[in-house]
Amino acid sequence: MSLTTILSEIDGGDDKGVEKLLQKYNTEVKRLLLKFCQGLLTVLRRSDHPLCQSTCLETLRILSRDKRVLGPVATKEGILTLAGLARIHVVGHDGELLEEAQSAEEERVVVEALKCLCNVVFNSVPAQQVGTEVKLAEGLCAHLHSVSSSHHEVGLFSLRLLFLLSALRTDVRGMLRKEAGAVRLLTDILERTLDVHWVGPYEATPPKPETLPISPENNELAMEALKALFNITMSDSSNEDNDHQLRLIAGITRHLLMLKTNTEDKTEEAHSHAINLLSNLPVRCLDVLIDVPVQGGMETYGGKNVDTVQILLDFMEKRIDKGINYKEGLTPVLSLMTESSRYHREIRRYLKAQVLPPLKDVKERPEIGSTVRNKLVRLMTHIDMAVKQGAAEFLFVLCKESVDNLLKYTGYGNAAGLLMARGLLAGGRGETQYSSDEDSDTEEYKSAKPFINPITGHIEHPMPNPMEEMTEEQKDYEAQKLVSMIDELSRKELIRPMGVRKDGTLAPLGEAIHECSPPPSSDSDSD
Repeated sequence: MSLTTILSEIDGGDDKGVEKLLQKYNTEVKRLLLKFCQGLLTVLRRSDHPLCQSTCLETLRILSRDKRVLGPVATKEGILTLAGLARIHVVGHDGELLEEAQSAEEERVVVEALKCLCNVVFNSVPAQQVGTEVKLAEGLCAHLHSVSSSHHEVGLFSLRLLFLLSALRTDVRGMLRKEAGAVRLLTDILERTLDVHWVGPYEATPPKPETLPISPENNELAMEALKALFNITMSDSSNEDNDHQLRLIAGITRHLLMLKTNTEDKTEEAHSHAINLLSNLPVRCLDVLIDVPVQGGMETYGGKNVDTVQILLDFMEKRIDKGINYKEGLTPVLSLMTESSRYHREIRRYLKAQVLPPLKDVKERPEIGSTVRNKLVRLMTHIDMAVKQGAAEFLFVLCKESVDNLLKYTGYGNAAGLLMARGLLAGGRGETQYSSDEDSDTEEYKSAKPFINPITGHIEHPMPNPMEEMTEEQKDYEAQKLVSMIDELSRKELIRPMGVRKDGTLAPLGEAIHECSPPPSSDSDSD
């Protein structure tokens, strides 16, 4: 079927004729593409000319973006062919390792084969299964050990393929961690790429003002390594890794957070991947972020260095100001700062001083304004559950999980969702134990406190009383009218009146009243 015939029909034919013709064309094209893919694989298996191989692979890479034509490639034979051309040793095929003296044409073959594998693995579940069976991820780790820094694209697409395999197959993550030593491998790659020089057990030499930005090539490699490490560290770390290896990762990510790239967007992207990885590490290992004896710290915070904590705070505020993609862009850094504040007193104290400084002006609602506190309080009523829970939990931890302290900074209305979820509507504290140091109120706050509306969290101007000029009969009428409206809405199940139990949790109103009612009197006239 010629394209001329199809174009002629499209220009002058009726809709039904065009539909029928295109359906026939689509079927024919799919059949031809499947045959084309099979033919390309046949050429790749027999050819030993690098230029022919790279051209075939480039064509196959374009085709591999279409999931419908991946059948011939997503087989064991197809994956073994591509792995061999990528010089990856897998079960069933002995691939050669990339050597330093390889020609540019041969290196092009390796890069194109890796690109094809990335497309095929991403778009085909059968290919992912075959990759697991032939231990493609293990072969990649061995491959990465031998790749020189001069072969940038080979390292980049090898890391990208490792990221895809670990993202799409949970069983591959465990194998990489337990058997392939991928955590140590990726840590070493990050050390080399970021030019880390250790001056202490987990403390890297800090960048100087004149330090050049990370080059685009090294930034690409670092981000792919961070993404792969993120996937691998999602699996249980209780037995496979010791604290030493995890603290090394924390030290490297701390160093990365202190660095910049050539553009602000790329710096933010690199820092985002570093934060995601830090969120996976056990919270006990995050002391590396502030414990840098050689650089020193601030006496106010026990000699700890809070430079990285400020970077995290700045990153969070920048993500809030963007106003988009909060769930993926904001919740990881909120979670990281929440958990590190809960576990590390100095981090909590510093963040409390920056986010929730002592209150002075309480004339405006807590959610109105441009401070970090105002922005976080606004998020406490966000439509996305994960976002509002993350913001509320962060502020709650900064308040040492004290309901009274939280309400002081947010108002009861903004905090109600968290308190209901925690069963703290009646007040009290969370379960975490914090240091006994107490927050002191400013004189301005103490003088204003009696006039603050606890629901809104600010001083409200006196409102006129709508019942002031009503007679007692009018008040009774309005009260009965309100009761009738609530009753009707309740019977239609449009609303459900609730009350607070003694333990601070919500319950249907009748049940809550019954539980809080005093027991029947046992008085008796008899002796």
